[in-house]
Amino acid sequence: MPKRRQTRAGGRPRSARQRSRPGGQRPRGTASGRPGTQGGRPVPAGGFGTPGASETRQAVERFSARALVFLQQLPRWVLLLVVLGLMITGFFVAGVIGAVALLLVGIFLGWLAYLSWPRVNLSGRVLRVLAVTCMVVLAVWQARR
Repeated sequence: MPKRRQTRAGGRPRSARQRSRPGGQRPRGTASGRPGTQGGRPVPAGGFGTPGASETRQAVERFSARALVFLQQLPRWVLLLVVLGLMITGFFVAGVIGAVALLLVGIFLGWLAYLSWPRVNLSGRVLRVLAVTCMVVLAVWQARR
């Protein structure tokens, strides 16, 4: 029986370099074994930052880069638990403490919305504005309770 050739996703044959390596070895320099990924997550081809952005936006993106890398390296459940904890605190603790917790979530959402703004379509932008607005309204409501 003839040996079957390994193929890529489009049905094209793999080159000798792309065929499986002995012992499941990965190529050097890639965390997931695939070029263009870092830790299994895709890395933008043009690097980080918005091309043709204003100086203010470039400064915010440079300032945010370290925090974004830190957040990306955390296990996903850690950020989920922190935001969920702030939301629960915000809803169930009346007064200023609850308002501050909700406002922190709103600031975090606003920061992420600002950074992702150029790459999302109109419906994504509307949802981001709604989410930030709801968090601010809830924080004001909680502060007045």
